[in-house]
Amino acid sequence: MQTAPPSPPDARDGAADGVPLRVRTAWISDIHLGTPGCQAQALLAFLRDLECETLYLVGDIVDGWQLKRSWYWPQAHNDVVQKILRKARKGTRVVFVPGNHDGFARRYVELSFGGVEVVEDCLHETADGRVLWVTHGDLFDGIVQHARWLAHVGDAAYTLALELNRWFNRAREHFGLPYWSLSGYLKHKVKRAVSYIDDFETVLAHEARRRGAHGVVCGHIHHAEIRTIDGVLYCNDGDWVESLTALVEHADGRLEIVRGGKRPQPTALPAPAEALPEAEPVA
Repeated sequence: MQTAPPSPPDARDGAADGVPLRVRTAWISDIHLGTPGCQAQALLAFLRDLECETLYLVGDIVDGWQLKRSWYWPQAHNDVVQKILRKARKGTRVVFVPGNHDGFARRYVELSFGGVEVVEDCLHETADGRVLWVTHGDLFDGIVQHARWLAHVGDAAYTLALELNRWFNRAREHFGLPYWSLSGYLKHKVKRAVSYIDDFETVLAHEARRRGAHGVVCGHIHHAEIRTIDGVLYCNDGDWVESLTALVEHADGRLEIVRGGKRPQPTALPAPAEALPEAEPVA
């Protein structure tokens, strides 16, 4: 994978070291509040330094699946909610696109709570005139839609992998070794997992084209990436369980994946505007 060109001082790692991150738009998803795996403190640090006109919450913000099994809600998770609501009160437009883990919120589509707009999906126009379709992505995941029991099994297995991750990395930290993601390694090395990710990305890109958009912004698979698929821009903002990443739009419309913690995460080269197709009129 190519390495992204150097970024301005206020981008990429800025929110990790206390330097304000000033952007036009930010997208975050897959926070999974209500689970031990949620990196709430890292997200709080990111949100404190983030200044944006619009903040999109692209699904799985609260993990309703896990909360049904057992209640887990420490103060840091409540602090994340309060920080987001405070941003809305201070003038940031906050848009919530529910995912599969917080699908209960879909019954409140077109309503607003504490200044947070709830929508099924939406279109975003960048500063340079590109139209991006924003969706969590689970509605185009065959496993979630047609084998829900299997999705729950996969979720339980992922939760177990994260728990093993925590113990494994405590031992690595004791010996002075850096963080290493077991679940991330499995996702990127197991052939069927790689195939699933590729299929998911292709389906979302093709659906964005069908809707007349230049590209799509989604979450769901916890794999941050910006790339072009058959002439359509595909952007995934990652997660706040492992990669600790967000997608941002700069004042000139440039899109970039930034990290909100000290852990390493994938980098991607944003697709140049001239490589994108002309969007058809959107109904």
